[in-house]
Order: sequence, then structure tokens, then C-alpha cells
Amino acid sequence: MLKITSLQNPKVKEVVRLRERKERDETGRFLIEGYRELKRAIDAGRTIETLFICPSFYLGTNEPALIQQTGVQPIECTEKVFAKLSYRDRPDGLLAIAPQTHLSLRDLQLKKVPFLVIAESIEKPGNLGTILRSADAAGVDAVIVCDPTTDIHNPNVVRSSVGTLFTVPVIEATSEETLRFLKEKGIAIAAATPHAKLEFTKADLTVPVALAVGTEQYGLSDAWMKQADIQVRIPMFGAADSLNVASATTLVLYEVVRQRNP
Repeated sequence: MLKITSLQNPKVKEVVRLRERKERDETGRFLIEGYRELKRAIDAGRTIETLFICPSFYLGTNEPALIQQTGVQPIECTEKVFAKLSYRDRPDGLLAIAPQTHLSLRDLQLKKVPFLVIAESIEKPGNLGTILRSADAAGVDAVIVCDPTTDIHNPNVVRSSVGTLFTVPVIEATSEETLRFLKEKGIAIAAATPHAKLEFTKADLTVPVALAVGTEQYGLSDAWMKQADIQVRIPMFGAADSLNVASATTLVLYEVVRQRNP
């Protein structure tokens, strides 16, 4: 087994460069770090190109079996080297390089009563990852990322999604084509905004619906607000006038789940 002991090794520099969007865009590759994230990627059929390991960082005893599932010969690293590769405060000894996968609206498979999330121009990778995690838990058909300002393969999206980036179909599209798609499919748009009059628990979310959420600072764009079939709000009783976008999305998603599973 190849072992890396030097921080100057070209493979170390390759991994570090992949933290940057420019490098990810140019190479079409990205990083997957962590046992749960890697397992979910493999279970979803994702290809692993390169795998770096550091056994002294393992948190359990299942790592060797998972490594075997990747189908690649791992590269062992010293603790110092792996700490350099890792973008976590507490690495668990597994980090992979994989090719990116991009899905479009043509790839979307809808259930009988569609249930979608529209994430428009979400800026913070952590928020996008958390939205994916909540969407997976709530059983949505897909998350459609419109006009993205952060790329879905950002390491912090992978981390904050806890690997649900690989379990929920993530569609990339413009707002214009997504709005057209939803209208064609007869899917109602529920725009989440603190300025709405209707509380989210009072809206009928049992119909085919796409929950639309917008940027952390400004919310949804005018295009989405004007095209929305309903606008819903989460009641606020303190000094804050709104919740974090990921928290708000989670609340409304589970209201959809509650209404559809009385």
C-alpha cells in the first residue's frame, strides 16, 4: 500500500486545491470526507477515484469493510498528512476524491403527488447541506437548486448534508426553466416568506407542491414571489423577524409530512 509521509507530496496539494471551487469546476471532481458521507456515496453508486486513509483516526471497526466497497486501493497517510488533507476539526480517517454528478430537470422522476424543495441562490454551504438533510428526512422527491451561488459539491455542503447529497436527487436549473417546469407539471409553488399573511400550518400542502426558499439575506426573488400560488410564513414571537433559511425549510417540510400522514 502506498503511504504518504510528506506534506509536500503532489497528492496532498491536489486534495487541498479541491477545496476551491475553481479547481472543482475545472477538474469536475470533489472531496468526500467522513465515514457516513463516504458510505452514502458508495450506497448511491457513486464512483470513488482515490481514497486516503489514516487508521489511527478511525472511530470504529467498520472502516475496512467500507474501504473494500470502494473498489480502489487506499493511500495510507500519517496523522500529520491526513490532518492537512482534512477540512474537519476532528477527522475520522477517510477522505475520497470522486467525479461530480450533475442532474437536470430532464432527470427528475416525480411521485404521484410531487413534493419538491426549491432552493434559490442559497449562499452558505452549511445551509444548503442542512436543507438537503431535512429534505432526505422528509422524503422529498428532489431538491432543485436554482441560480446557485454556492456549488453543490462544496466540501461543506457534503459535510453538513451528512452525505444526503447522495441520497436526495439534487437538480441544478435556472429559475426560469424551473418555473416553467412546475407550471407544466401542475405543481403548486409555496413561497416561504416572513411577509406572507398565511401561516404555514393553515395552508393546504397535501397537493402537488414545491416549497420555495430564497437567499439568507433577501429571501426569494420577485420572479418566484410573483409566480407563487401561495405565500406562507412562520409566526415569530420574539425580536427576530425570521428564522435561518435551513431551519425554516425544515419546519415547513415537516408540516407537509404531517398533513400527508394524518
